[in-house]
Amino acid sequence: MHSMNKRHLLKTAALSAIALAALAGCGKKEEAAPPAAAPAAAAAPAGDKLKIAFMYVSPIGDGGWTYQHDLGRKAIQERFADKIATSFVESVPESADAERVMRDMAAQGNKLIFATSFGYQEFVQKVAADLPDVKFEHATGYKQAANVATYDTKTFEGAYLAGIVAGGMSKTKTVGVVASVPIPEVVRNINSFVLGAQSVDPAIKAKVVWVNEWFSPPKEAEAATSLINGGVDVLYQNTNSPAVLKTAEERGARAFGKDGDMSAFAPKAHLGSAVIDWTPYYTKVVQDTLGGQWQGGNFWWGVKEGAIDLLKIADDVPQDIKDRVAKARAGLKDGSFAVWTGPVKDNTGKELLTAGQVADDKFLTGINFYVAGVEGKVPGTGGK
Repeated sequence: MHSMNKRHLLKTAALSAIALAALAGCGKKEEAAPPAAAPAAAAAPAGDKLKIAFMYVSPIGDGGWTYQHDLGRKAIQERFADKIATSFVESVPESADAERVMRDMAAQGNKLIFATSFGYQEFVQKVAADLPDVKFEHATGYKQAANVATYDTKTFEGAYLAGIVAGGMSKTKTVGVVASVPIPEVVRNINSFVLGAQSVDPAIKAKVVWVNEWFSPPKEAEAATSLINGGVDVLYQNTNSPAVLKTAEERGARAFGKDGDMSAFAPKAHLGSAVIDWTPYYTKVVQDTLGGQWQGGNFWWGVKEGAIDLLKIADDVPQDIKDRVAKARAGLKDGSFAVWTGPVKDNTGKELLTAGQVADDKFLTGINFYVAGVEGKVPGTGGK
């Protein structure tokens, strides 16, 4: 649904090498995965079961984005055990490798394929056009077809809830974000985090460091260190590993987990994790497919649908801040509150939403600016 160049940048050469190794047989990739993941995918016989394959952009052990997708895969495998057989390939670059992996998946009899990164978009479209009897589900994309649906989670709602906590916990009044690639989804999450912090303390300022990759623990750690050295005491991230959280613990700062529950990686620094739950959506898709009622289109689920929430809020967060989070969560769930409600200005002073105005999806999916209080400018734009 997003009209943006999301996840367009390629991953590192290391990830490419991993994915190329997987291409020898994507149905057998489970053998290289952690033991807990392998039996469910590899042991299920084909028979008349619906075969479902998942293609991941980073390792399933990333603790965040891909880890949560794989939890969703495991959940549907358990729920529909006698009716489906699932498999996956991890660390597939957003390149021609993705096309080869998907064609291999289809050749092995998979009739439902989940491609879980935006950079797979053009390859999904190409393969789907050649394989009309296979259903494709593309996470975070916007291009659909007769046999291609797109889906995403409103991660910006989780970012806003985390921002509320950050606003109540920052002593320097300066929060920071380690960002992946400068696309509207990521910029939207950065801004939503800052808006949440400013809802508690309007004096909050924010700094951003871009690493230009989704999964690069060394670069993420380096960016976090730079932000802490610059006066940031609370960190958020839009990257796929727990490196930011770990760095915060090492340096005496606080931080949040992203996409998955990262509390165990750095319990002293952890303020909460904005956790995605793909299980509700994956359950719906499998039920529809088994019932012959699979439908294309675009699906964007948030707190209301149980797809995102801020979990494991730290014990030392004041109760009044926890109450603010609960109130915002309840409003998101019943529709009485929207994160992007005016007045909202960018960091040049331009008013983008007037008082009481609620942003529509077109606005949300085209965000390429920083809100007031965020330093610098979004890479590739002319703003400040």
